[in-house]
Amino acid sequence: MKICIFGDSITWGASDTEKGGWANRLRYYFDNQESEDDIVVYTLGVRGDTTTSLLKRVDAECEARKPDIIIFAIGINDSRYTLSLSDITTNIETFAQNLEELIKITSKHTQKIVFVGLTRVDESKTRPTGWDKSVFYSSQNIRIYNSELKKFCEENNLSLIDVSDVLTLENLKEDGLHPDSEGHEKIFEKIKDFLLNNHPLEGD
Repeated sequence: MKICIFGDSITWGASDTEKGGWANRLRYYFDNQESEDDIVVYTLGVRGDTTTSLLKRVDAECEARKPDIIIFAIGINDSRYTLSLSDITTNIETFAQNLEELIKITSKHTQKIVFVGLTRVDESKTRPTGWDKSVFYSSQNIRIYNSELKKFCEENNLSLIDVSDVLTLENLKEDGLHPDSEGHEKIFEKIKDFLLNNHPLEGD
């Protein structure tokens, strides 16, 4: 069974200096299980990815790997804005349309599609960010995008793993955006438990 995990820098594993991120931890977990079922995890996070940029690569990535399960952890960069909310990376209407297009594309490859909700930020460090004083991540805006994601999953009968309360501010690195190793471990545990307890790993 093959699992493809698509997302941004958090999925890629940014700031986890111990095991390379929650998605990589999931791969290590299944690699070390003694089971007749071989579960292969592909971690396909790209730094800075949004739903718009993910749409450009998702079909080719799936075509190359033939996934049985797809996990999307995307959206926090869509909520990012430059100087003011009038200059947002992906407006909420386009975000919703992109989610629909992602499902349209990937449902050709598998019907087992799971979304991971958006994580929190430390606004004292992300309004603005330390690496670019014109770039902002706002807790309120992240909640709006997370709510849109929840609504989309409910309307399309898709599973959503809510991680909005998994991290504490102490689990965020100096940039206020990326989880530290403990934070990645918390996200991994939540997603692992979902996969083991909600039957996506079982065959059709």
